[in-house]
Amino acid sequence: MKKNYIFTNKEHPKKSIMSTVLGVLSVASLILAAYLSYMDKGAENMRYGCACFLAMLFAFVGVVLGVFGRMEKDKFYLFSYVGIVLNLLAIGMVSMILYAGALL
Repeated sequence: MKKNYIFTNKEHPKKSIMSTVLGVLSVASLILAAYLSYMDKGAENMRYGCACFLAMLFAFVGVVLGVFGRMEKDKFYLFSYVGIVLNLLAIGMVSMILYAGALL
């Protein structure tokens, strides 16, 4: 049997890893804020609004970091793509929350 080893010096960009972490934090905090607001029978709490605002800021920073991580040459891009998708998902969730709040 022939063993194929590929040696490379590629690594994941630190910006991309941070983008993914920010995306996970944003999505998790938005889901938790929506769930806790639902459990309080829709009561408006300033803490949930602040959590959503910070999640939105984290998501915008995460998208920028993911794009900058993707622009680096000769790197692995898995965390770049995951970070960009998670952060865009968080921005979409905030948009849906704001849209639903405007209708009611």
